[in-house]
Amino acid sequence: MRHKIDARHFNRPTNQRKALFRSLITAVLEYERIETTLIKAKAVKGLVEKMVTLGKRGDLHAKRVALANIPNRKVIAKLFAEIAPRFTERNGGYLRIVRTRRRLKDQAEMAVLEFIDYTPPVPADKAGKKDKEKKDKS
Repeated sequence: MRHKIDARHFNRPTNQRKALFRSLITAVLEYERIETTLIKAKAVKGLVEKMVTLGKRGDLHAKRVALANIPNRKVIAKLFAEIAPRFTERNGGYLRIVRTRRRLKDQAEMAVLEFIDYTPPVPADKAGKKDKEKKDKS
């Protein structure tokens, strides 16, 4: 029986589990939207929100704590410069989990983990067409 065990271990040793979480946190902060299993999304959501809260603080200590958890300087720079300023008026709840499908091979529940203000990037060819249409109308 698993009495009073609150963490999900994902059947991995501690170092592998930490590496998994680091890579998922880095992916969410880099791409702002990832698809993973529902259980992994639930486990990582709180960790990513703590990183955004550190980014909102913005002081040197917060940057050092963030670098201790995510060893990618480009992602940390994006967190402090782009992501955290978008949520200055919000007191939490920066991410959402949207259930999507079941994976074919093992029937695992999949989910999308994304920031609440996520907008998909517009491809360059479609952006060019919209600009041409605006010019043609005027």
